Amino acid sequence: MPDNPENMFDPIPIINYSYPLPEEKIAKFPLEKRDLSKLLVMRDSVITDGNFKQLSEFIPENSLLIFNNTKVIKARLVFNKLGGARIEIFCLNEESHGKGFAIWKCYVGNSKKWKNQELTIQHADHLPALKASRVSSEGDTHLVRLSWDDSSLMFSEILELYGKVPLPPYLNREPIADDTLRYQTIYAINDGSVAAPTAGLHFTDDVFDSLKKKNCTLDYITLHVGAGTFKPVSKENALEHSMHEEKIIIHRDTLHRLIQNLQNTVVSVGTTSMRSLESIYWFGYQLLTGNTDLLEQKGWFSIDQWEPYNTKGNISSADAIMAVYDYMKSRNLNEIEGYTRIMIVPGYAFRVVNALITNFHQPQSTLLLLVAAFTGNDWKKAYDFALNNNYRFLSYGDSCLFFPAKGE
Repeated sequence: MPDNPENMFDPIPIINYSYPLPEEKIAKFPLEKRDLSKLLVMRDSVITDGNFKQLSEFIPENSLLIFNNTKVIKARLVFNKLGGARIEIFCLNEESHGKGFAIWKCYVGNSKKWKNQELTIQHADHLPALKASRVSSEGDTHLVRLSWDDSSLMFSEILELYGKVPLPPYLNREPIADDTLRYQTIYAINDGSVAAPTAGLHFTDDVFDSLKKKNCTLDYITLHVGAGTFKPVSKENALEHSMHEEKIIIHRDTLHRLIQNLQNTVVSVGTTSMRSLESIYWFGYQLLTGNTDLLEQKGWFSIDQWEPYNTKGNISSADAIMAVYDYMKSRNLNEIEGYTRIMIVPGYAFRVVNALITNFHQPQSTLLLLVAAFTGNDWKKAYDFALNNNYRFLSYGDSCLFFPAKGE
């Protein structure tokens, strides 16, 4: 299978997906109340300037909203060497674990100052010390063994004791106590993300209640957001970008509700939910076309970066999702795990989602490419409007509700 779809697409100049973002437009802190953020609604190229409390007014009745219920872990660990050097370990993905230890793939800040010595953080309340030793290095990542003396504690508990909230680098500040609550959705339950699914940060119980009054169905999937979400596209041609991999967990009941609601509006709450839902379609495509070697060997599915662009034949959304549902039901599986590297760029044909709730994203990012794929050139109109009307940008910023571009 080709590494990228260059034979199918003309180059995608990433400069075309840029815009001026003054520092003062970046929201450094959240608003006092989650649902007081602005809401830009774009449908049929028409912009409506609203407030997030009004969301249900713009969502069609009987819609299905899919949320990402991943939970942000305190993934930043700061160690100080005896000589004074500060070593920051940013936990990315767990490789293995046991009683009293875990091995994680990590970024390491100030890595050159860390030779082969063991690093230690000692807790002020005489709790077990946390120790770190480097196992190996590959490229810009490192395998790090993290250990502690009390084997009754899980690593998630250790991170709560020693870790810091992994705020996006563009906020350019240290986390404060309020970030522990606010850089997290109110429905987060599954530990594993190193970045928040920020479209969900605006939701409150009041907003949920207003949606339910319109007979909307709320359901959840899990995609653990990786640090790669902040990695800008550094290649002039976006098709040369290497997309990061993220873990998805799908529940059979969610698939059942998707199948029941495909004739209604399916609303993706965030780009992470969008990538998950579209990846489910391609998993079903694999099942129906017999491309299941990895699934049979490993027990989990995988969607490659350019796989959707290199396939032939048209399988309906209902058939693809039903194939995943039937696969799980026949094996008595209530949930299944997979990994996706799907990169959604202009030219992608969306199979599942009819509306997208999302924040405003960084220039030249894969997230902005996804928005442009969904809205066409309307993304420029929306972002220009937001810049000229005091919208707040990025993770702690305001929100958008996009419907597909005409003809999509």
